[in-house]
Amino acid sequence: MTSSKGPLSGVTVLDLSRVLAGPWATQMLADLGARVIKIERPGAGDDTRQWGPPFTTQAGGARGDAAYFMAANRNKRSVTVDMARPEGADLIRRLAAQADVVVENFKTGGLKKYGLDYAGLSTVNPRLVYASITGFGQDGPLKDKAGYDYMIQAMGGLMSITGQPDGAPGAEPMKVGVAVVDLFTGLYASNAILAALMHARATGQGQHVDIALFDVQAAMLANQATNFFVSGKAPGRMGNAHPNLAPYQPFATADGALVIAVGNDGQFRALCRAIGADDLGTDSRFLTNALRVEHRAELVQALAPFLTLRTTDGWIEALEAAGVPCGPINTIDRVFAEPQGQQRGLVVAQARPDLAEPVQTVASPMRLSKTPVSYRRAPPALGADTEAVLAEQLGLSAEDIAALRDAGVV
Repeated sequence: MTSSKGPLSGVTVLDLSRVLAGPWATQMLADLGARVIKIERPGAGDDTRQWGPPFTTQAGGARGDAAYFMAANRNKRSVTVDMARPEGADLIRRLAAQADVVVENFKTGGLKKYGLDYAGLSTVNPRLVYASITGFGQDGPLKDKAGYDYMIQAMGGLMSITGQPDGAPGAEPMKVGVAVVDLFTGLYASNAILAALMHARATGQGQHVDIALFDVQAAMLANQATNFFVSGKAPGRMGNAHPNLAPYQPFATADGALVIAVGNDGQFRALCRAIGADDLGTDSRFLTNALRVEHRAELVQALAPFLTLRTTDGWIEALEAAGVPCGPINTIDRVFAEPQGQQRGLVVAQARPDLAEPVQTVASPMRLSKTPVSYRRAPPALGADTEAVLAEQLGLSAEDIAALRDAGVV
C-alpha cells in the first residue's frame, strides 16, 4: 500500500538558491515531500524567471515566467524578502531557526555580511543542515571565483573530450546541450543533504555541506579520469565513439541514423548475424572488445555498408529481436511521443491560476513503491506565498506583513 505522504514529509527546506544547481537539488527534495520555501528578491526573483524566450503566457495575455524557471521550481513556495535589509535578514534567520535544511549558492562568504552564513545560522539552529553550492568550494585559490556551468565544462575537462576529433569536419571542443554540471551538482547536493539529515536526526547535530561545481565536474569524468590515471595519457575528443567500447556509436541507415551500443562479445556476434555479416563475427581483428577498440576504424568501415540497406525502424526491429542494444536518435518532441515515455508518464501538467495554460514539466525519475513522489504545486508565481508563509511559520499578522511590504522588506 502506498502512502500519501512523501518520504521527506515533515522536512522543511529554506531555499536561498537561484538559477539551476541549487533549485534542482531543492526541487528533488520537494518532489520527495519536503516543504520548500524559496526566498526571492522582491520585484525580480530568481534570475531564470527572465531567461527566455520561450516564456509562459499569463491569463490576460501578458508575458509570464520563462520556461527555464519552470524546469526547476515545482512544489515550492515563493516568498519575497530583501535580505540586504536588516529586517529582511532577520526574517530569513527566523525561518532558518525552524528549518531542517538551508541551501544557498552565493559566492563563497557572500552571506556572511547578512549573518546568514553557516556560522551565523548554526548558532540559532544547531541541527541545521546548511548546503553551500559554489563554483570552486569553500577553500582553495579559486574559492572566490564565480562558477558557471559552461566555464566549468571547459575548466573541468568535459569539453576536451566532447566534439569531433581534430582533423574531422566541425572539429572543436563542445559543451553538452544541457547544463550537465549544474544538474549533476544538484544531484550530488541532494544526496549529501539527505546523508547529513540522517546524521542530524540521529545526533541532533547539523553540519555544513560544501559542494563545488568544479569538484562535481571532475567526478563526472568517471572512466575517462581513470583511463588517464591508468594510461598516463589525457583522453581526447572522439566524436560519438566510445573510448572503451566498439561498436558503440551512430551508424547511417537508409533514411537516417541509429545508435548501436554493443557491450560484449556475444552482442557483437549477434549484430553480425542480424545484419548478414557473419564473417565479421569471426574475423580475428574483431573477436574481443579490446581488439575491436584497437581496430575501430576498420570495424566501422566494415559495418557501415550493411546498415545503409534498411531504414532506422527496420533495423531497430531486427536488432532488438536479435538482442542487440540500439535506438533511434530522437528529437525532444519524439522523446515524449515515445509509447514508453507515455506509459511512464514523463510529462507532468500543473495548473497555476495566473497562467493561461497548465505548466508542463518532466516527471521525476524517482519511483518509490511505498512513498512515491508527488506533484503538489506548480512552479510558483513570484512572491505568491509570502503572506501565507510568514503567517504560518513566524506568526506575523496581516498588519505586520503589510508594514513590511510598505517598507520594501518583502
